[in-house]
Amino acid sequence: MVSQAPTIFSLQAPKDVSLTEIEVELNQVWQSYGIQGEDGTLPAATRATTFTLVVYEPEETQYLLTATGFYNGPVDGILGPQTKTALQEVQKKHHLPESGIATPETLTALRAEYFQKQHTGPNGDNHGTAMGYTFNPTSPTIADEIATRNPCRIIALCPIAGDDEGVKAQVSAYCPIQKQSSSTLVCCEYITLTGTATALERIGGMIPALLIGGLPKFLWWKTTPDAANPLFKRLASVCNNVIVDSCNFNTPEDDLLSLQQLVESGIPVADLNWRRLSAWQELAAEAYDAPNRRAALKEIDRVKIDYEKGNAAQALLYLGWLASRLEWRPVAYRQEKGDYDITYINFLSPDQRHIEAELAGVPIADIGEIVGDLIGLRLSSTNPQANCGTVICSETGGCMRMETHGGAQSAGLFQQVSSLSEQKAEALLSQQVQRWGREALFEESLTLIGNTIKLGNG
Repeated sequence: MVSQAPTIFSLQAPKDVSLTEIEVELNQVWQSYGIQGEDGTLPAATRATTFTLVVYEPEETQYLLTATGFYNGPVDGILGPQTKTALQEVQKKHHLPESGIATPETLTALRAEYFQKQHTGPNGDNHGTAMGYTFNPTSPTIADEIATRNPCRIIALCPIAGDDEGVKAQVSAYCPIQKQSSSTLVCCEYITLTGTATALERIGGMIPALLIGGLPKFLWWKTTPDAANPLFKRLASVCNNVIVDSCNFNTPEDDLLSLQQLVESGIPVADLNWRRLSAWQELAAEAYDAPNRRAALKEIDRVKIDYEKGNAAQALLYLGWLASRLEWRPVAYRQEKGDYDITYINFLSPDQRHIEAELAGVPIADIGEIVGDLIGLRLSSTNPQANCGTVICSETGGCMRMETHGGAQSAGLFQQVSSLSEQKAEALLSQQVQRWGREALFEESLTLIGNTIKLGNG
């Protein structure tokens, strides 16, 4: 049964303000505010005092969609369901495949429409309208999902291309109205800062002052973090966690190395893609819980992991977790590109046994929402007497390839990972903001797989 989304009530429509007036404008919103309910009551609306989430999204899609009239949701840099629907409308209009994904062809069509609108009208520029946003109660965005679970302050940093005309600020506030009767609504507030990357860097010193003092602070950096970026460096130094999602990495191996460097520099990093591996990790650990199989862990010397071709981050992180737990040391790394992207990795165990791992990027006709999801894995041994064979598969992908490679004959245990709604970024992010600080297991896994990738680069 699909749960009904909560109604989103806007307290303050998006309002352009000067940078120095942001707090003043927000304070005015919360002074003696009431909402007329259906039963005639006036529940009080109070501002959230949970945490601050800073979202950095160098992505022009929402701006183009808003400016061309296809989208009227929050310009929060979070490409959620509303944005997907808008992209499908654009694609339908321009006779493109209706994937709901910001393909190069879709962005080209949007840029053409935006250019035309910019050069019409008395001012020849529709940018101010483009940066406005409203809340649609029938189609909650990722940010709405987060605020429903944990109303908070969201600061969206929206870099744009073009001439440096300074930074435009906008404030807004809204309440997710739950079904339960309540005399008080705890509400979320938005601060949107828009400008070129250079302009945003220039006012970077002002942004920490907008973070709510005494509460957790999170930075969701929606591209590969760059320690050399002044804005990233400044924000990372004042936030409890830097959150990334490696499923969006364009060059996963290089980008994972960048994450490793951040961790080594002392920045507390969290990866939403790492959380998607929890079910796979739990099933693998469970497979060796029995005393007779626990001893067989040391016999594993063959690892095969299949993932959806396009992004190897999940497969690499999972292998990093497995190898770090079993204290394997990487000794060789090579790749073969083709219809299947194959990565071969060799390890040495503490007792000097050789372990061979193979990661296969499998071409999938119907790619899901998460690029690079794991499909299946097989743990086995060249020792025919070892009781360590295990096959784990996704509910959707099945074990056909593992079986054709002889996995079924040598596997002593089969397990299946069910499809989880928690795979989606909005649910994972809502979980992540419940904790902060360093994650030892993730950091150990990232360090090991980073050192492995360096063998190939060397």
